Amino acid sequence: MSSGSSQIWRRRNGTTWIRAGLVIFILVFIWLQLNFLSFTGSSQQYSELNDSNAAILSMVPAVLHKFLSPRPKNFTVTFANGTYANFFYASAPNISEMKRNIAQYNRQQIVHNENIFEPLQNDSIVIVVQIHDRITYLRHLIVSLAQAPGISQALLVFSHDYYDEEMNSLVQSIDFCKVIQIFYPYSIQTHPNEFPGEDPSDCPRDMKKDQALIKKCNNALYPDVYGHYREAKFTQTKHHWWWKANRVFNQLDVTRNHTGLVVLLEEDHYVAEDFIHMLRLMEKTYKESCKHCNVLSLGTYLKTYNYYADSKKVEISPWISSKHNMGMAFNRSTWMHIVECAAYFCKYDDYNWDWSLQHVSQNCLKQKLHAMVARAPRVFHIGECGVHHKKNNCKSTSMISKVQQVLKTAKRHLYPDYLVLTYSTILKKTKLRKGNGGWGDRRDHKLCIGMTIGG
Repeated sequence: MSSGSSQIWRRRNGTTWIRAGLVIFILVFIWLQLNFLSFTGSSQQYSELNDSNAAILSMVPAVLHKFLSPRPKNFTVTFANGTYANFFYASAPNISEMKRNIAQYNRQQIVHNENIFEPLQNDSIVIVVQIHDRITYLRHLIVSLAQAPGISQALLVFSHDYYDEEMNSLVQSIDFCKVIQIFYPYSIQTHPNEFPGEDPSDCPRDMKKDQALIKKCNNALYPDVYGHYREAKFTQTKHHWWWKANRVFNQLDVTRNHTGLVVLLEEDHYVAEDFIHMLRLMEKTYKESCKHCNVLSLGTYLKTYNYYADSKKVEISPWISSKHNMGMAFNRSTWMHIVECAAYFCKYDDYNWDWSLQHVSQNCLKQKLHAMVARAPRVFHIGECGVHHKKNNCKSTSMISKVQQVLKTAKRHLYPDYLVLTYSTILKKTKLRKGNGGWGDRRDHKLCIGMTIGG
């Protein structure tokens, strides 16, 4: 071969290798785009996401559209067995009427659809949803629950701290499983001018203690660890969480002897269609391979997920309040250990239930809380606004669209046949710093302890 031909061959060969490398690079890039799902909206695949109501509705089976549409004041619901019921909700009842209605709901303990679906079994899954007043998010949570295979064997418990007839009718229109409503009886709504609401004679949040003592306001002696006085809108969530757990495990006839898993959700959560399948796999796996695991966690606050690589993976980790509090599940055995530590939960100066639970784990429990965590989440947070965060548009549905797209892309990786255990790199004990405060008032301690059953 002549030197000229050799040079041409080398140039062509070099060009071929460059092209091949470029093709490989493009293929790898495409693979990454397909398998790493961004939840932040910053990736290209979601940059032009259509989050209109019509687009969101198009991702929902037509049979479930009924849960997403506000109902007229008068409407009829037809149930799966052919029976029907007429509903009517008028203007909000006054406080006395609300209290009577709440007491009646809690006394009667009506389980809707009990005659349609099989009775609750000891190994059935109980799903407890803590809700306030964000009905748009609740509608989408219900739609996501309805699409989960196995949901017909579950019991849905809706725990309300806000009485609203439209939300009641929405919950009572659920026809895909058994449903019961419970109502937190000490809400701000029903106690607007007295404890545990805002008593006019309570000390303002930022009043100094010496001024409060001079003024002789109700709780002058009990500011929190940071010198602030209680705010009812923050204390209610922790009270409600503790009340509902005690209510479900110890007071409801339908669950009083239940020993299976209880899953804790909130109104602005959204579940993957295989969340029950995943929960069953995790339950089987921890019984066989992780005897010290006592909490299962289906959610995560990570912003990027790789379902291709992680759909089968679960991570074993000490339970950390800020990471493992979404879509968590445990059974009666774990609850009985927690409730024995009621004083640690109820007197800890932190208005967050999850921080208080971590305080219980680290300072009271003989067997600390250890979580088995789904690396590829099956529970998502779709709320744009809440107690701690307010945005300009609190009715935004962009997060719902993102979750829908994540799950659509991940669909082929759901329903794993088995799980692979991995272990957290957290080796040393996670030290809990000083609480967030907001819980120094002795009245809150007393109310919380008073709601404790079995402690």
